[in-house]
Amino acid sequence: MNPSKVFNQLSGWPLGHKLFSWIVCLKAPYFSSINPIFLELTETKCVLLLNKRRKVLNHFGSVHAIAMCNACELAMGMTMQSGLMPHLRWIPKGMTVQYLKKANTNLKVVCEVPYIKKAQPGDVTVLVKVFDLMKQEVMSAEIVVYVSEVKPSLKA
Repeated sequence: MNPSKVFNQLSGWPLGHKLFSWIVCLKAPYFSSINPIFLELTETKCVLLLNKRRKVLNHFGSVHAIAMCNACELAMGMTMQSGLMPHLRWIPKGMTVQYLKKANTNLKVVCEVPYIKKAQPGDVTVLVKVFDLMKQEVMSAEIVVYVSEVKPSLKA
């Protein structure tokens, strides 16, 4: 099922965004290490919250770079899963990141892929941005995703 449709269904419930986030982390347990909260999910956009808390801090007391990378990969993955045409599949191939400033607050991670419906097999570059509470960009990630046709044996 399309994740953005499940998100929209649960969004009307009390704590629906947290429930959706918990379900995603149940399916992909590694992402529970950052305890994300999905704020928005459509076929072309994902916005999630990465709270600054002890579990994701580095020795400087700011949000660790790898925690931000994990959040970027999650936002990209949910956007791809929600918007990519059903006959296509994806897998991350590489990520280039720029750490622009210390992440001293809760963070908002934003991934927008307006061209996702037109994606063809091959490499697709997805940009993800991380903002602090003052709306300053603290990190950007360029993720190269390999898109391919779903093999007939995998369709079902």
